[in-house]
Amino acid sequence: MEAYNRLLRIIHEVNGIVSAFHSEKYLSDVDSMLSVAPSGDAGEENYEFIDEDEEDTFQPQKGNVIFACALDGWGFGVYDFAEFYASKLGASSAALQKALWGPHYFNAKTKMIVGKKGISSTAKARPMFVQFILEPLWQVYQSTLESDGNRGVLEKVIKSFNLSIPSRELQNKDSKAVLQAVLSRWLPLSDTILSMVVKCMPDPAAAQSFRISRLLPKRDSFENADSSDVLNEAELVRKSVEACNSSLTAPCVAFVSKMFAVPVKMLPRGEILNNSIDENDSGECFLAFARIFSGVLFAGQRVFVLSALYDPLKEESKQKHVQEAVLQSLYLMMGQGLKPVASAKAGNIVAIRGLGQHILKSATLSSTINSWPFSSMVFQVAPTLKVAIEPSDPADMGALMKGLRLLNRADPFVEVTVSARGEHVLAAAGEVHLERCVKDLKERFAKVSLEVSPPLVSYKETIEGEMSNTMENLKLFSGSSDYVEKTTPNGRCVVRVQVMRLPTPLTKLLDESSELLGDIIGGKSKQALKSLETLRGSIVQDENPIEALKKRMMDAIDNDLSSGTSEMERDRVEKYRTLWRTLLKRIWALGPRQVGPNILFTPGREKSIEGSVLIKGFPYVSDRLGFCDVGDSNDTTGESSPIAADEMLFGEAESLESSVLSGFQLATSAGPLCDEPMWGLAFVVEAFISPIDRQSNEDNISIQQVEQYGMFTGQVMTAVKEACRTAVLQRKPRLVEALYFCELNTPTEHLGSMYAVLARRRARVIKEEMQEGSPLFTVHAYVPVAESFGFADELRRWTSGASSALLVLSHWEPLLEDPFFVPKTEEEIEEYGDGSSVPQNTARKLIDAVRRRKGLPVEEKVVQHATKQRTLARKV
Repeated sequence: MEAYNRLLRIIHEVNGIVSAFHSEKYLSDVDSMLSVAPSGDAGEENYEFIDEDEEDTFQPQKGNVIFACALDGWGFGVYDFAEFYASKLGASSAALQKALWGPHYFNAKTKMIVGKKGISSTAKARPMFVQFILEPLWQVYQSTLESDGNRGVLEKVIKSFNLSIPSRELQNKDSKAVLQAVLSRWLPLSDTILSMVVKCMPDPAAAQSFRISRLLPKRDSFENADSSDVLNEAELVRKSVEACNSSLTAPCVAFVSKMFAVPVKMLPRGEILNNSIDENDSGECFLAFARIFSGVLFAGQRVFVLSALYDPLKEESKQKHVQEAVLQSLYLMMGQGLKPVASAKAGNIVAIRGLGQHILKSATLSSTINSWPFSSMVFQVAPTLKVAIEPSDPADMGALMKGLRLLNRADPFVEVTVSARGEHVLAAAGEVHLERCVKDLKERFAKVSLEVSPPLVSYKETIEGEMSNTMENLKLFSGSSDYVEKTTPNGRCVVRVQVMRLPTPLTKLLDESSELLGDIIGGKSKQALKSLETLRGSIVQDENPIEALKKRMMDAIDNDLSSGTSEMERDRVEKYRTLWRTLLKRIWALGPRQVGPNILFTPGREKSIEGSVLIKGFPYVSDRLGFCDVGDSNDTTGESSPIAADEMLFGEAESLESSVLSGFQLATSAGPLCDEPMWGLAFVVEAFISPIDRQSNEDNISIQQVEQYGMFTGQVMTAVKEACRTAVLQRKPRLVEALYFCELNTPTEHLGSMYAVLARRRARVIKEEMQEGSPLFTVHAYVPVAESFGFADELRRWTSGASSALLVLSHWEPLLEDPFFVPKTEEEIEEYGDGSSVPQNTARKLIDAVRRRKGLPVEEKVVQHATKQRTLARKV
């Protein structure tokens, strides 16, 4: 009964998680349909695709749940026992399948299946699942594993279920081998899983008809008439994929989802001798894991390898994103073995040899060049766990780099990069994935001893600014008194910088829309943006993505201004909303890397320093996003300038705009606290250029300045960078850390231990509730990424394995602690004295750890409490 209750609870937990996903999908579908449908009436046909979650998704009586043990090699579904007991009990297998799970009992006297009300004593009654399934299984375990087990029970089970087991296996002295011999023939795991897959999953012909819109979305024929033949052939390919056409005349299309490495010695005999050059003497052969969607693939076939960026309508794309390859061998993957085949039809999954030099991670294979590539795979999570890796012996660096290239190709989810400081950084999905990657590097790909650093946690930097102070920050930002001033070494350029914290909703929107912003700023066409954004699913189809992003930015600012304001402040809110709309017309650039969550505004209409010229800039990002009208841009660029200024000086100011942008990008990519990227900041940079002193020879002066201080463009860039960093330091800088959303399920008796683990990890509990019908609590919390390493192991250890945790990367959040806190007020001095009793500052500890790892200077006391050494020995 204990095992039965445990199984009930597991299925209940899984159904709870799935129902949460269903409810989110339901709400998103309703929102999308309401936004598309006209106001007032939504067509009835729109709602036929919404699945009503009337009952649990997974139910054993449906046949979509299997009870299995991979260690002992057995597995079964309720329908397996229903067919066996149907003849013995004189009942239909369909009725027994429904009765063998849940509160159903068998009355031996009346030979009837009854519920709880139909039995006399509920204390001794056992559900039919326990009586007819679990008890025979338990008897097999007891009779084989226990020293005094009754072998007669084992023989009875073998006879009842008509099992043919050789006597030599039953007489084995190893009781575990006897157990596996009986269970693998009675309830074979492979047959059970395969039968459920065949029963529950749709066949390829049925599945591809509703997956085609995601795999190969329709393209509008907006090109000229010369491309009509290409479009017709591409449409023929699309129809063949939709119908899963497996004829020899159909165009052959396959998708390689990953490359995987197989030791050369594991290839079938005869294949090793004919091994190609793609192994590079590493002992590994790379095979392509491919699904055939149309046509027939055969060994020796010549195909085109299309990358995700391939466009058959562009001639330059055919040179960059297409390769021609010959398929050397095809294999069916039978467990760990490979079975060579001459050909394979549509609907099959095969391994292909001969593509190791042409594919890095994924690609589309096509027999015709006039075909669109399949959509790229979208992963639900990103590789967030990063470590720096280096060989124990520096002489093995070449082997490590070669091994990292092989690992990057063999694992579709791993990321291998080189940091700015020259470290080889390996990014994995989690601790278990990282352990596997390091093991493969040591034993298969690099075959050298490695040194792995502690996990590298990413942080960001910002300034203090609560939601309630947004309007005050905007007021200071619009003024001209609060700024930081820097001067170039040659004295010709004066840089003034103001900084403000952006509203949090706007910052998160810019961070999430970085890919779309990169496409918009890069100058992609609206048609390409629409198809790209429709695939991502973040906006409604038939809507211009640029207009949608512009509207979401305005909504984010409006929501931030209107939250927490009373009726008395409505006029002020409207005033600052107008000011924000003016600022959005002045976005010069985003940073870092041109698409980050920081904004550089063009300077306002202010007086210049006497005799100097202001570097104005151009609101390029505002223009690309559609915030600027034609009149606005003309006003900005056509602003009148001082008459006394030299035209050459204006030309020099225009040429220095790129230096200001580069200085802004450098500053936002490495903040002043620990060289981490900035987050959610807005800058106004006013750079004034003075003319060269005319009283002496200009040529001699300019040559002397170049030799002494370097190029003028570099001086301006450095001055802008230092001014931005200094401005951040003066506005109470704060560290920003990433947070995981953590969902925990734990029994009531382990609730205290779970909260103790969360408290040690600086977690913040946001919700707790008890699941109805079970003794489980569901707790939602935010856990910092820096504190998440080893969290699952510690949770299992403290709760004896009763608690489970699910971690998903949620958002970025500033740490409220001041990393430079020193007692200043009377209350603080009274509480902390001279500062020696200040509690440990978490933000300062994290900053020092990052600075120490990066080799930056760290202010710390080497000796905290020094005392004079005493000699304990008594000298006579």
